[in-house]
Amino acid sequence: MGDQTSGGNLAVGFNKMTPYLLMVCMQFGTAGNYILSMISLNSGMNRYVLIVYRNGVAALVLAPFALLLERKIRPKITFPIFLRIMALGFLEPILDQGFSYLGMQYTSASFGSAIMNAVPSVTFVIALIFRLERVRVKELNSQAKVVGTLVTLGGALLMTVYKGPEIGLPWSHQTSHHASTAASSDKHWVAGTLLLLVGCVSWSAFYVLQTETLKKYPGGAESSLLDMLGRQHAKFSHSPCCSTPPSLMGRWLGQ
Repeated sequence: MGDQTSGGNLAVGFNKMTPYLLMVCMQFGTAGNYILSMISLNSGMNRYVLIVYRNGVAALVLAPFALLLERKIRPKITFPIFLRIMALGFLEPILDQGFSYLGMQYTSASFGSAIMNAVPSVTFVIALIFRLERVRVKELNSQAKVVGTLVTLGGALLMTVYKGPEIGLPWSHQTSHHASTAASSDKHWVAGTLLLLVGCVSWSAFYVLQTETLKKYPGGAESSLLDMLGRQHAKFSHSPCCSTPPSLMGRWLGQ
């Protein structure tokens, strides 16, 4: 009897920890995405082409889940829901990815990843402005949110205006953050930071709008699929691939 009770408690505890574990895994995936994206951009791939490839692969991966798992539970798409999904496609790939990749070209992948850590704080501020989040000063939860927001935004500001001394590590050589900082000093470091902040705000607005959209249209995989298909159309129609001779395609593809 005691073993069953302890096993049940472990299952309940694991279920409560699952969202946090998934968020930690997502953070590792996001950091890896910035590194791979920076390698692709430094190899000569055009950022528009990179965004098209990225969202195209994501659409192919999500398509089976949207078509098979949510076929019977998804509601009908109304015109307001359709407009929200298209707005999501405009916020995340066009504004967020476009400005973020451009900002990383002016700074570095590690700096871009660090700046994007401010997304939760900016999301909280946007939700607070639109009255989707409430702050109760006497509650510990609200106090932690406010303090975390101030610390995160202060850290992003500090990284923007302050460049500390270089710390030489045996394995770093030319790949360290400070070496990248020195190498990109002529590439408008402040402008790159501002572009990253625009991407950060766009990503935060995407989260807020996505949360409200999923409340009215709970088909998560399908809404994500439609969102990425909208991204593909918008990005491909504005991509240099559509108006450039085939002889230059290899340059954008990194070949």
